[in-house]
Amino acid sequence: MNSKKVYFKTFGCRTNQFDTQVMMSKLKEFELSQDDTQSDIIVVNSCTVTNGADSSVRNYISSIKRRNPKAKVILAGCGSHSKGEALFEDQKVFGVMGHSEKENINEILKKETRFYEIGDLEHIDSTIVEEFVGKSRAFIKIQEGCDFRCSYCIIPAVRGDARSHREETILAQIGKLAANGFGEFILTGTNVGSYGQDHDTSMAKLLKKMSMIRGVRRIRIGSLEPIQIDDEFMELLSEPWMAKHLHIALQHTSDKMLELMNRRNRFDSDLELFHRIAQKGYALGTDYIVGHPGEDETAWQEAIARVKELPLTHVHAFSYSKRDNTASAMMKPEVRGNIAKERHRELTEIVKAKNFLFRREHNSNLEVLLESGKEGIYSGFDQYFNRVEVQSDEDLSANWVLLNQVEVGRESNRAKL
Repeated sequence: MNSKKVYFKTFGCRTNQFDTQVMMSKLKEFELSQDDTQSDIIVVNSCTVTNGADSSVRNYISSIKRRNPKAKVILAGCGSHSKGEALFEDQKVFGVMGHSEKENINEILKKETRFYEIGDLEHIDSTIVEEFVGKSRAFIKIQEGCDFRCSYCIIPAVRGDARSHREETILAQIGKLAANGFGEFILTGTNVGSYGQDHDTSMAKLLKKMSMIRGVRRIRIGSLEPIQIDDEFMELLSEPWMAKHLHIALQHTSDKMLELMNRRNRFDSDLELFHRIAQKGYALGTDYIVGHPGEDETAWQEAIARVKELPLTHVHAFSYSKRDNTASAMMKPEVRGNIAKERHRELTEIVKAKNFLFRREHNSNLEVLLESGKEGIYSGFDQYFNRVEVQSDEDLSANWVLLNQVEVGRESNRAKL
């Protein structure tokens, strides 16, 4: 009997990409497919962070119904918890599975009748992923959920409160991946910096143990909150295995806006923290929301002046997008789309210029893990999380290179080997 073909469609963040790898590793009696039109089952690992994310998922489900009407569509991921019931009742999907059911996917996919298995939001999976399909860097999920209640965010409602993976599971996973040739590890989760608070440990303690595993060369951390960076963590900043880049989510630089957003950080302490870390030679990235309700011209002018004071090198800027069932969705006055767009442009231009200056000052002694390449051009990230393109006649995929005197361009860095 031919085993059925399963195709995974992943939307959203790195945590979802990791969850897809967990599900793939649990497929015992099915064949992994690369073509959604030729598959018997389509698992949609969905994102629900904005209303727009919901509609992308819905559009994909409608399109697959047209292109492959015989396939069974299974909804997984965050959208299961926010939109699963409606899609199931409208017969748009064959089945719905919640986050806690991922590891049971082999049994779930055998079901002959329609199912709605939402599970709970307290589960934490213990799967050890030993391979990352087609990757040279490994993503390690160390926690799930979030205890923050930022007013614009739906995520705690669909991923639950913060809970940490067990340390031994994380270390076992890193040990296996390091033995399989992975040298760079990126720690991810819903709110990574909250790791350990429920297990009487901490991010810093985990990092120290990870660094002792043979083969671990560089560790990156997804995104931290300012209040999660304590003295114990600061002491690790000079360790050679720490990537020299931290992503610290500020979300805004106006205290009025931070209050409206129900954030736990304020600008004065953020500025001091960023300067302390920058003095240790670090590149610094942040998340920033522009156009949140209440962001009037006065607040914006103050905010953008403050951005100029920060030693920032990277920014994930988002134009505010209304999310149903969040506090921000009810707030007034709203910021017009064209104004938000202009503010987004202004912010990204400032940080881009800062990044260019940083790269000009850091153009030697760059440790780059090259990913795949084609036609003699390989690309990867240096320790400061800046992309470098390397030209070479030999195959450098998944290799580490040390570069000096790199050519710094407006868009990216280049080198020849």
